[in-house]
Amino acid sequence: MIQKSGHRFSDQIMREEKSMGITRNFSLEATRPDAAEIAALAAILPPGTPVYLTAVPTVDPQAQVGAAAGLRKAGLEPVAHIAARRIASAKQLSELLAGLRGEADIKRLLIIGGDVESSGPFADALSVIQNGGLREAGIEDIGIGGYPEGHPRIALSRLEAALDQKIAAARAAGLRVSIVSQFSFSPERIVAWLRQLRACGITVPVKVGMAGPASVTGLLRYAKRCGVSASLRGLMSGTGRGLIGQVAGQAAGPDAILAALETAGDLGASPHYFSFGGAVETARYACEAAAGRIAA
Repeated sequence: MIQKSGHRFSDQIMREEKSMGITRNFSLEATRPDAAEIAALAAILPPGTPVYLTAVPTVDPQAQVGAAAGLRKAGLEPVAHIAARRIASAKQLSELLAGLRGEADIKRLLIIGGDVESSGPFADALSVIQNGGLREAGIEDIGIGGYPEGHPRIALSRLEAALDQKIAAARAAGLRVSIVSQFSFSPERIVAWLRQLRACGITVPVKVGMAGPASVTGLLRYAKRCGVSASLRGLMSGTGRGLIGQVAGQAAGPDAILAALETAGDLGASPHYFSFGGAVETARYACEAAAGRIAA
């Protein structure tokens, strides 16, 4: 009887160590974090945790610089989103990068197109990588977008070609590059997408987007906005329970995605949490998962 209990304890240790291998190198997103929220995040997250600052139209560049500086002072690693089509001029980009580097010592960016019509010199993320003077501004590492469920307005063939082009352009510019994916609720689709990337010879690290703890109502709103149609259909069959756990008996949250990544083998992926339910609650969840205390 004692021996059996010991085996159970040993198995639990092995499961936790395996889970930590996938989950401990996580990042998360925050939108408009104020001083109180930054302090709360710093009290929860390990020092140096990457915190991505979401690019939203209502946040002006100086506010983004201020939030990045606050995260840096709190011992976290700020990563600014740059939305190419929202940049009005090359001068605006240069000034933003100078502020981020000078006040927050930012060396990492996530570069996205931004779902608006371009009114400035940058038509897409590729043009920022090629012509934005990133290395000259002190940037060393960039993330580019990936779409496990495709994009509602971009053909799959174009997405695949753009991914190759952006990786090549980043390397040509002397930048480290990784993929940060749009969130999905489908573990099977995420794993299939990762395997397809690797089969196509794309070897860069991938941060897998997944929604942190949030209400189903909130998730429905964000999923519709982001065009996550396949996952959304599965989520809509639920009964209104929270994200963490099961929705109508079907796994729909980070727990199931993390479990799928654990069993899929080494795909060079780590979690990237979208904080739809709040950055602080998401940080708590991420740390619990990293410690192996989430029952996947």
